[in-house]
Amino acid sequence: MASKIVRIDDLSVAFSGKSVVHGVSLHIDKGETVALVGESGSGKSVTALSILQLLSYPLASHPTGSILVDGQEVVGEDEKELRKIRGRKISMVFQEPMTSLNPLHTIKKQIAEILAVHSGMVGKEARARTLELLKLVGLRDAERRLKAYPHQLSGGQRQRVMIAMALANEPDLLIADEPTTALDVTVQARILKLMKELQEKLGMAMLLITHDLSIVRYMAERVYVMEQGHVVEEGKTIRVFGSPRHAYTKRLLDAEPKSKRLIEKDESRVLVETKQLSVRYQTKGWPNREYFDAVDDVSIQVREGHSLGVVGESGSGKTTLGMAIARLARSTGGIYFDGRDIQGLKSHEMKPLRKGMQLVFQDPHGSLSPRMTVGQIIEEGLVINASELDESARRSRVAELLAEVGLDAEIQDRYPHEFSGGQRQRIAIARALIMKPRFVILDEPSSSLDMTVQAQIIQLLIELQERHNLTYLFISHDLKVVRALCDEIVVMKEGKVIERGQIDEVYSSPKFEYTKELMRSAFDLDAHLR
Repeated sequence: MASKIVRIDDLSVAFSGKSVVHGVSLHIDKGETVALVGESGSGKSVTALSILQLLSYPLASHPTGSILVDGQEVVGEDEKELRKIRGRKISMVFQEPMTSLNPLHTIKKQIAEILAVHSGMVGKEARARTLELLKLVGLRDAERRLKAYPHQLSGGQRQRVMIAMALANEPDLLIADEPTTALDVTVQARILKLMKELQEKLGMAMLLITHDLSIVRYMAERVYVMEQGHVVEEGKTIRVFGSPRHAYTKRLLDAEPKSKRLIEKDESRVLVETKQLSVRYQTKGWPNREYFDAVDDVSIQVREGHSLGVVGESGSGKTTLGMAIARLARSTGGIYFDGRDIQGLKSHEMKPLRKGMQLVFQDPHGSLSPRMTVGQIIEEGLVINASELDESARRSRVAELLAEVGLDAEIQDRYPHEFSGGQRQRIAIARALIMKPRFVILDEPSSSLDMTVQAQIIQLLIELQERHNLTYLFISHDLKVVRALCDEIVVMKEGKVIERGQIDEVYSSPKFEYTKELMRSAFDLDAHLR
């Protein structure tokens, strides 16, 4: 039997005495990949964080159980001994790179700090190793990114930095908590292939926590399935995926967004249009000014009642295009909403039009104010626009919307942190619908959600569109979700639209090699990992 890098026996986790993980036992052999899967709140991340003792102790506790790392007990171990394990023996890639990276330090400083603490590297040696790591994880223009701060990078770029930091000291075990959630499909395939190659080269084990079961299928030798803090099924991946025994596992495997109704090609009038739209950012000031074209000469049309999918790699300009259309990013070129040119409108002229166009952002945790109740968040649009509704009427309207997005009206007085990711995204959708918009920009609204919740959110968006004749601009790197929701698609690369058309036509017969690569990455992950 292979020696075990981690062995967990009968582990329980409680917060303030309330148990959330119950009697979990698992092991990870040296050099193997083990997957931990389950819905949000199933206890996956809490179990993984327990290995490194990174929970909020003493609020958190382990009423029962043992965790051995290379034969050393870590439950209750002192910080000095734990620091010898963290970063060197075991590293972790966290799900939220924006909150995991220090906003006050450059990328170079953050990686160099790890190298200095664990390997004693400083100065030129540390800089060279940092650059090597950034190139290893596919960060474009790595030399220039050394001086960048986290907020200057896209979500995918920040995640690549996190992976570089985790691999800096070539650990025995890499715990990867949703490591590719923020990445587009082509980079996702490259990162997974890279992790596989590094694993083979270093003899590194991997604990993969993910809601993307297609990744598990191709990455993991064994899998543990968690539901409500319990491991309900375990075994070799090929067996669990081929003949699942537990009803919950079967439900996870069956969860995939279902295709929407077919909309005829030219059925409706154009509601939103851009003509030669461009967004340029200044990257270097006087006297040697330099510019970056985030969106370059883009012309698109979104027909009323339709859904236009915008896909492309991180940094391709997808989100910037959405922000420009909503007049939240400065741009040149034409922007037309319901036949009216809104490009030159002043702020007070745009305000009445904003009722008709709303946004749902990628991260509901970051876009919902933690200081406001759910009711205050949703009704905010009515308050800002001086609605004639009094407080009681606004509360009733919020209750109606909550019911429409599948939530109880009683949650109005609770706060966002009390809800799961899927519930927070439903709250964000309710906030967007409060003003009865005609056009909604959806920026990666399901990328951070597990598969079952993702399918529910997409189905909800389809139902709301049919009920209210909504028009969607759907920005995503998940081509399976785009296929389920959208009837038309544009493909962006380096700020330009390189391909467009009806969804079925582009998916079945892409014309450009870049689009073909996107399709292969999304639907033939196995080929990319071989």
